[in-house]
Amino acid sequence: MAADTNPGAKSNAGKGKQSGAKSARSSKTAPPTSPAVALEPKRPPQRLAGRKVREHRAESRWVRALSSVVTMVMMVTVLMGGLVFLIHAQFEAPGPLDTAKSFVVPKGEGRLDISSRLEKDGIIYSRWAFTVGQLLNTALGTRKAGELKAGSYEFKKNVSMHEVVDILTEGKTASAKITIPEGLTSQQIVERLKAADSFSGEITQIPAEGSLLPDTYVFTRGTSRQEMIERMQVEQQKLITSAWEKRAATVPFQTMQQAVTMASIVEKETGKSDERDRVAAVFVNRLRKNMRLQSDPTIIYGIAGGQGPLGRPITRSDIDQKTAYNTYQIDGLPPTPIANPGRLAIEATLNPAQTNDLYFVADGTGGHAFSENLKDHNAAVANWRRVEKEAKAAKEAHAAAASAPVQPTKINGVKPVPAGTKLQDALPVEASVDPAAEQPDTAAAPAQTNAASVPLPVRKPKR
Repeated sequence: MAADTNPGAKSNAGKGKQSGAKSARSSKTAPPTSPAVALEPKRPPQRLAGRKVREHRAESRWVRALSSVVTMVMMVTVLMGGLVFLIHAQFEAPGPLDTAKSFVVPKGEGRLDISSRLEKDGIIYSRWAFTVGQLLNTALGTRKAGELKAGSYEFKKNVSMHEVVDILTEGKTASAKITIPEGLTSQQIVERLKAADSFSGEITQIPAEGSLLPDTYVFTRGTSRQEMIERMQVEQQKLITSAWEKRAATVPFQTMQQAVTMASIVEKETGKSDERDRVAAVFVNRLRKNMRLQSDPTIIYGIAGGQGPLGRPITRSDIDQKTAYNTYQIDGLPPTPIANPGRLAIEATLNPAQTNDLYFVADGTGGHAFSENLKDHNAAVANWRRVEKEAKAAKEAHAAAASAPVQPTKINGVKPVPAGTKLQDALPVEASVDPAAEQPDTAAAPAQTNAASVPLPVRKPKR
């Protein structure tokens, strides 16, 4: 074997191997220093402290939960955005109504019931879209908050849901009005309400006489008749209570009911507002002197009751007939009012004129002549009889003239023509008709008075 001629190179090679081994050993686990160490099990990596572990785990859970919440919020936001968009589109879109339609919302009806009927009547497409849409619009502030109000409404053709909501929440009702004249009985007022088709429902019973206030009332179409009766009763009670507090100290009424009874008589005796207080003064003065009222309307009510007019003139037998209301036969006031007096009659009764009048009689002009004593009253009655007689004669003459055959007369020198002949056929071509000749002469015609329109006079009081 040949000897190594380069011992330096060999030495360097050995050093290289040793450095390579050291490098390999450094990259791996150091070898055990003894057999005992080699048999010892390997230790795991050092753990984190317990508190740090718990914090690490809690932080991980919160991150996962937050991530889930964010994801859910994003999904809900997208869904809500889509829902709001769809609801808004439906709210703004024209509705299915093909013609104008009336719709009544009774008192106490809930939102779901209203929306269900709106859908059933073809005013909206969907009750659920309507209900949810109203709530969403209210929550988002695009519509004013408010309940759906009772009333009678008119919806136009193709009305949108947002218009329906606005109309119902603002109470834009279709209103109507009714006028109840003063002096009607409660039965007559009930009949008027029954005949008006703007109301609904029935009236349970005829209200007490004098408990209703005649007036012009504005109401919502579809209002129940019984509700209107109750409203008139409330208004009458408010009026009589207010007027009672302002009454004159000298009126001889112990209760408000007595005042209403007297006001009903005053109401039936005159329709002129400027003499109600004088008529009231006459009856108040008679009460003070214990004189019978002797009012003809009380005779009529004692016979006809709440039906109203008698339908014929009062006779002597009517005056002599004893009823609870005939003030020719009873002392003081009747047991109840004979009609429903109006505001002016009530106020005049509680604040009558300061006069000494005890009598009044029709004067032929639609009003009355008032007297303090029987002598003057008799003269006024005689004057009324004369006016009545003249009016009757004039009426009969007018009726006779209207029924008499018309006699042909000359017109601008043209001879009379047989009845039935047209005037233009009888006249020559060159003839002309004087317009003044065709007009009747009314300048000298006496004025005619309709006796039937003049109120009956108050009879002489019995001593």
